[in-house]
Amino acid sequence: MVEQPRALSGISEEDWQKTPAAVLEVLVGQQQQIAELEKRLEKLQAQLNQNSSNSNKPPSSDNPYKKPPKEALGAQRTEQEKGKAGAKKGHQGHSQQLLPSTQQKQVMPQSCPCGSAEFEDLGVYHTHQHIELPEIVLQVTHFLLHEGRCLACGKKSKGRVPAEYQGGYGARLSAFIAEVVGMQGNSRSTIQTFCWSLLKLPVSLGGIQKVLDRACVAIKPHYEEIGNQAREASLNHVDETPWYKKGALCWLWVMANSWVAFFMIHKNRSEEAFKELIGGWMGILVSDGYRVYQKWVGWRQSCLAHLIRRAKGLAARDDPAIAKFGRRARDELQRLVHMAKAPPSQGQWRAFYARLSHLISSHYTCADEAGRLARHLHKEMESLYLFLKQEGVEPTNNFAERMIRFAVLWRKRSQGTTGEKGNRWVERILSLRQTCRLHQKSSYEVLVHALDCHFKGQAPDLTWITKTT
Repeated sequence: MVEQPRALSGISEEDWQKTPAAVLEVLVGQQQQIAELEKRLEKLQAQLNQNSSNSNKPPSSDNPYKKPPKEALGAQRTEQEKGKAGAKKGHQGHSQQLLPSTQQKQVMPQSCPCGSAEFEDLGVYHTHQHIELPEIVLQVTHFLLHEGRCLACGKKSKGRVPAEYQGGYGARLSAFIAEVVGMQGNSRSTIQTFCWSLLKLPVSLGGIQKVLDRACVAIKPHYEEIGNQAREASLNHVDETPWYKKGALCWLWVMANSWVAFFMIHKNRSEEAFKELIGGWMGILVSDGYRVYQKWVGWRQSCLAHLIRRAKGLAARDDPAIAKFGRRARDELQRLVHMAKAPPSQGQWRAFYARLSHLISSHYTCADEAGRLARHLHKEMESLYLFLKQEGVEPTNNFAERMIRFAVLWRKRSQGTTGEKGNRWVERILSLRQTCRLHQKSSYEVLVHALDCHFKGQAPDLTWITKTT
């Protein structure tokens, strides 16, 4: 006799026994199919509910019409901080500074309220700073090339433009174009309009591209040295994001630390590409849980932020067992992250480790998504808390994500590149941009120096990249 499914428990045992076997088989098959469809529907609904807070999706992919409630965003903040505009406590400000003056004007008191206009013990009590741009006038040099006939042989000879001026645009103007396009991520047409509006300089898109090609060659030594420094560091954060070349999917990789940020575009997201990025480097790796990183033979810190978002996604599921596991995993992982600022005592650590181990073992054999996360946590266990044992290691890979965020926004605006030449430009200018930011160094001044050396055939000064502290 066919066993009565739970979903049909409303049918009495007597009626069930009287039902023909063929009908029972159809009913049981339909109930099994309904159960499978319900599971599939639940998974699809979970995918629809995914956003940057409960999955690895980027914030830019969030639906603007489905913003999370303010209370969810402020759950970890105090009541005074919730909804408060402006910088939060501890944020380093950018207040206006008193710059060196190009001219000074003395302002004396006009008259006293008593009517007198005579004063003694005069002295400066405050400096009011007024800043203005000077009128920008381009320096345009015309090289008048002469030709003449040789008195000895009768052949004509022509004057030649000196090598450092043959490009037509000087180092400072070329660096300005490279800064606006590369360091700020603007299009060629934008800089074309900007040059005309600000400088009254007519320049073609082809002319702009030639300037960028020269800049790309000029900063090649910087790019290579940044790569060398990254591969000599004891610790690196690594991440990757999609990039497109003529619409074809490629991958932009970054290898960054507190000293340099090294970018590379590769056609694949693979172990081959990862090895090409790191070269012979063998330090501490901070990364997400991508399978290629899991094969790292050295020390590795797995990004807890990625795991927390994954647990949050499970916590929002309709299945009560999966949701309960997600909440518990989320809470334990968040507790682990907080240990970076408040290291646990030996007893606290043992209690935490026991809870997490029990949570993983209790779901390890489950075939659902809770089981998959439990098995992933088990596999990553030794990489979850390296930050507690090694100084300088962070519990998340947020550093690499901050380094790569500008490139993601640039990709969305530009739709990628059209060839290998464009890829080399993106790699080099991104590496220089982010490394300059890490050093709080003017990228424009670095570009001016690089182009000036390139035009003169000299090697640029790279000591600011190579020196160590």
